Amino acid sequence: MNGTFNRREWFLASIGVSITCFLLCSTHASGLESLSPSGPVKDDQLVRIATFDVDATPPIGSRMAYDPVTNWWDLTLKARGIVLMNAGQPIVLCAVDWIGIANEGHDEFRATLAKAAGTIPSRVAVHTVHQHDAPDCDFSAEKILKERGLDPASYNGDFAREVLHRLDRAIKESLSRAQPITEIGLGKAIVEKVASNRRILGPDGKVRATRYTSCKDPALRAEPEGTIDPELSMISFWNGERPLAVLTYYAVHPQSYYRTGIPNPDFPGVARFLRQLAIPAALHVHFNGAGGNLGAGKYNDGSPENRRILAERLADGMRRAWEQTRREPIKPDDVKWAVESVALPVASHLSETELEAQFAKPDPAFFLSGAASRLAFLRRCKSGHKIDVTCLSLGRARLLHLPGELFVEYQLAAKSMRPDRFVAMAAYGDYGPGYIGTKVAYAEGGYETSPTSSNVSPEVENVLIGAIKRLLEASQ
Repeated sequence: MNGTFNRREWFLASIGVSITCFLLCSTHASGLESLSPSGPVKDDQLVRIATFDVDATPPIGSRMAYDPVTNWWDLTLKARGIVLMNAGQPIVLCAVDWIGIANEGHDEFRATLAKAAGTIPSRVAVHTVHQHDAPDCDFSAEKILKERGLDPASYNGDFAREVLHRLDRAIKESLSRAQPITEIGLGKAIVEKVASNRRILGPDGKVRATRYTSCKDPALRAEPEGTIDPELSMISFWNGERPLAVLTYYAVHPQSYYRTGIPNPDFPGVARFLRQLAIPAALHVHFNGAGGNLGAGKYNDGSPENRRILAERLADGMRRAWEQTRREPIKPDDVKWAVESVALPVASHLSETELEAQFAKPDPAFFLSGAASRLAFLRRCKSGHKIDVTCLSLGRARLLHLPGELFVEYQLAAKSMRPDRFVAMAAYGDYGPGYIGTKVAYAEGGYETSPTSSNVSPEVENVLIGAIKRLLEASQ
């Protein structure tokens, strides 16, 4: 062949060289996680994220917080969240479409999720979104009732344990599918005409009326919004141009109407679903902020049609926060977890003797009063039990995790402490404390700080504000 290639041989040789180069590049790339804006990054230089999502809808015939389940709605209840890895021991964030998870129930959720993710319970945050047509979980209250031969009713933990089994399996399976994070996205937007303050004060500074989450009184709906946090906060996780997960935070009681016998995620769940349709590549997880004294009452008379209206308004806030998102690189050193374990001061009205006496009452309303859960909380506090207040640092972002039905003033105070940081808050962690008001709120009266609603004393403000301040100051 006179030492030269003809056209055909040259073409085949070129293909061979190209294939060889491709294989060499692919082999080299297999040792890389992803492409960051500045180029390839090695495995140990990237945070990884796993997402999990399980059905948490109770079966027909079982009990929710208020009523038995008689049917199912179009949308199910969810327990979903994320696992962050390669930044110390794994970190787990989980949001559940239930009214509350309290006492030993909350302990067990954290322990189960921690074991599944290969971490410790103090690096797990479990919160509920606080929908009312949904289950209530408290293994301590269940135990107290069963020990007395009483039907645990809404505290029956059989289904909760089934959900724990689903979460255990889902998290373990998710770890092998973990994706690298090259950037996080931070976005905020004002949500219009959803939240309003529930506590209407009179000229004497006392609560004269409560504007609940559905309010049929036009005079109360005409009152000003009052103190709220209108801002929705959004944190997204990215691998290059692919969004992996989106976390949203907004403070409000999430009821449009309830006591239907049909479990449903109410308007936050509908809004979450709408955004999931808009950005299907990323798992959307929604956390309720410090909405203990907030509701939709100014904008909601309880008409079923309002569920869609409120959902669309919340989804619109989510959309605008997404559009205003600014992305920034994230490295393992930018991810930190801090814990402040606090002893919450018990309300003076809680008496073990008086609570024990209530178990002689066969009145079904007894179970709704939550005496067993309050007794469990009291005993845990007496035994020295502490509640973890935690903070996840993600670059400029600070995500705080707090217990109970927290008043919005705590969230506003946290944001004012670090105006140089992106601060978001999830409340409704351990549901044992019930409502957690500010010190002045206990003097103002009203439903939220009454003996049937709050299990803590006014001194709780000093305890929690101190913990929040230390967590935010420690994270530079």
